[in-house]
Amino acid sequence: MNDTPPSKFLSPDVAASRHHLVRILAVVPLLVFLGIATQLAVRLGVDNPSLVPSALIGRPVPQFALAPLDGLATPGPPGLSSADLKAGHVTLVNVFASWCVECHSEHEALMALSRDTALQQHGVKLTGIIYKDDPGSARSYLNAKGNPFAQVGIDPSGRTGIDFGVYGVPETYVIKGNGTIAYKLVGGISDATRPALMAAIASAQRP
Repeated sequence: MNDTPPSKFLSPDVAASRHHLVRILAVVPLLVFLGIATQLAVRLGVDNPSLVPSALIGRPVPQFALAPLDGLATPGPPGLSSADLKAGHVTLVNVFASWCVECHSEHEALMALSRDTALQQHGVKLTGIIYKDDPGSARSYLNAKGNPFAQVGIDPSGRTGIDFGVYGVPETYVIKGNGTIAYKLVGGISDATRPALMAAIASAQRP
């Protein structure tokens, strides 16, 4: 019986070809993995609303008129409508809900914005849209954590949110004094997102 490996009888050219083929076959799984990973990354980018610019930027706010949240006192008129966003001053519209975990996380940032004296001096108003929330839960939420909004409207069906192009709460819109949507922030206001938001507010104030 001959125990000598068959490869020992191969010519140098054949052995080299076989070695090259083995190396190629070893690389193929890596290439397949990289291809799948690339497609997944692209797909995640498409499905990530923070990477997709709003089609409404530069366009007028949708027409809407939302009822106030009963039992909630606001310094501005009760409820919120598209007419309120065309009063000549920059307005922030924050879309939120009491059931939204990230809304709880950003609430202190909203309270800070409501106390910002520079924004107050420029007439910037902070308003809120309560998105698909139980009125009682929303009222308890704002009463417990503080109400940063000059006006609040309730959107129980989510129709106004859809017209604004809301992907999911929280979202914040910067509205020019003429009612044009200037900027959209998807996700909560944080140390990372606040600079871009403040820059958008400053830009929206310019004629």
